[in-house]
Amino acid sequence: MRKWLLVLAAVSLTAGCAVKQDPPVTDEQIINATYRHDAPPELTLYTMINNQNGSGAHTSLMINASQRVIFDPAGSFRDKAIVARNDVVYGVTPYVEDVYTRFHARKTYHVVIQRLQVTPEVAEQALRLAQGMGEIGDGQCASSTSRLLSQLPGLNIQQTMLPKKLMAQFGDAPLMSSRSLYEYDDEDRFKALREYDPEKAKASFQRIRERDSAKADD
Repeated sequence: MRKWLLVLAAVSLTAGCAVKQDPPVTDEQIINATYRHDAPPELTLYTMINNQNGSGAHTSLMINASQRVIFDPAGSFRDKAIVARNDVVYGVTPYVEDVYTRFHARKTYHVVIQRLQVTPEVAEQALRLAQGMGEIGDGQCASSTSRLLSQLPGLNIQQTMLPKKLMAQFGDAPLMSSRSLYEYDDEDRFKALREYDPEKAKASFQRIRERDSAKADD
């Protein structure tokens, strides 16, 4: 199977330097990238862990609300073929989700994936908060994500700078699932983005829209 792998280059707790898009994406591009995932409302916390010393390297949050996005504060998952504004990645189809997780997993890092089902109202609030965060500075991934989560009803989250501390707090909620993704491929963190296939992404998006259109006609 072709690997989509790569990493957040992290030498400190919250490594990951956001790559600004030039030119910035337009409102029309964001609207066109809107993807509504056919699953219950959900929050998925990603925590990237250093395989050598066990420290937390990066934190991000996938939000499945009226659309599915990834809040990737100070992250590196940016490319002209990926629609992102500030630190919100749009159009997170299953293909994009798979590329995103494998982008961060490699020889020296693995990804802990924690999924929590929430109400539609909570998911929508999380989406609005993520969109309102603006561009997050380096070293603030866990802080900004925990600040977002601390504002949601039903979650007992305290703001923290530490990815693993946030992971532990999130794990106290009644999770739907929790798993770790390990990969052992190339350490070049931009290889995954070079291999990112916008045509495959577009094709998967089109199949989903055709499926939804067929359901609406039934």
